[in-house]
Amino acid sequence: MPPLVAFAGTLGGLAVVRWAYRTAIRVSRELEEARLARAVDAARSSEIPTLRRDPNTGAYRPG
Repeated sequence: MPPLVAFAGTLGGLAVVRWAYRTAIRVSRELEEARLARAVDAARSSEIPTLRRDPNTGAYRPG
């Protein structure tokens, strides 16, 4: 009986390690996608025109 318990424990341990590895890979992939999306948003924000003050009216307009 003890060898069976050791074998079952080994299989259970391997299953936990496999689950942890797959979870770590999935989380890393999600973080990488979020980082890339953030970089794309930063690039888009540089395309937004800044506001400049109109000397005639004093109002701020896209420039």
